[in-house]
Amino acid sequence: MKLGGVFEDASFGKRIGDIEKQAGAADFWNDPGKAEKILGELKTLKSRYEPWKNLRSEIDDLQVLYELAGEAQDESLSAEIETTLKGLADRYEKRKVLELMSGEVDKNACFLTIHSGAGGTEACDWSQMLYRMYLRWAERRGFSIEELDSLEAEGGIKSATAKIEGDYAYGYLKGESGVHRLVRISPFDANAKRHTSFASAYIFPMLDDSIEVDIKPEDLRVDTYRSGGAGGQHINKTDSAVRFTHLPTGIVVACQNERSQIKNRAIAMSMLKARLYEYYRQEKEKENERFAQEKKDISWGNQIRSYVFQPYTMVKDYRTKAEIGNIQAVMDGDIDYFIEEYLRFVWNNSHTR
Repeated sequence: MKLGGVFEDASFGKRIGDIEKQAGAADFWNDPGKAEKILGELKTLKSRYEPWKNLRSEIDDLQVLYELAGEAQDESLSAEIETTLKGLADRYEKRKVLELMSGEVDKNACFLTIHSGAGGTEACDWSQMLYRMYLRWAERRGFSIEELDSLEAEGGIKSATAKIEGDYAYGYLKGESGVHRLVRISPFDANAKRHTSFASAYIFPMLDDSIEVDIKPEDLRVDTYRSGGAGGQHINKTDSAVRFTHLPTGIVVACQNERSQIKNRAIAMSMLKARLYEYYRQEKEKENERFAQEKKDISWGNQIRSYVFQPYTMVKDYRTKAEIGNIQAVMDGDIDYFIEEYLRFVWNNSHTR
């Protein structure tokens, strides 16, 4: 039985062995910085390889138990075998999904930004609903969430940004970048007419120290202003909020979460580096349509997914054709089906060219 590319790939296991041999050398720690980087690579490789190795071992053990039960005609083991098999199958499916995420930053945390689009008050309400959907998804996975910036508007939010930390947060969410369309009976319309609203999601990776992004001081415009929202008197009396504008690209990031301007500057700089990383990667790979959805009009014709409340209930992804009728579950964060279908869609396309 073939389990997966990582486990069946002999070069993968050989790479782990080579690094372990290198780490055992007497002079390994002569360069601490290099040593830490090598050990980090080893940890990443093992985190992908060893779960497959353990799964293989457990499948072999179950096969032996199944054969023994058959030889002894012992039906009392049937329930145990079925339960174990189901657990192994679930773990196998989860590992298969992780194998679809092998990009340089797929394992990293990420930033999520939501913007309202065409639709006025309706769109602001829809933006808040969409933002909540992603935060609920992150909560369900046990990821940590830090809300960094928001601009409230009538009916909801004009925009919001949050940092989501957890294993493969970016890898899972990267396919969610794009325009999301809502169709429903408007709660703001006294005539109860059906309205269409738009909002965009933009996902970009949080970078670690191994990835450098050069930002020249002369390319940066820095604005400070008073934070809004909750936080007491202090947060409103000092110019603690920070907004960076990268002049060559026009990319703008802002943070007002912390009371300290220094902390807000650090977070905003982290966000800017992440945005620029994505921008330059887009230029290099010539895949702007896939990754620059936020730059498109947030309106009809550009959506990646529709959420229909009336006259029927349906959530449909236009790229993968995946669809679900239980829209309430989706709005409560149950979006793994769409995430996994998109990862498979990208993987299949990249391996059939």
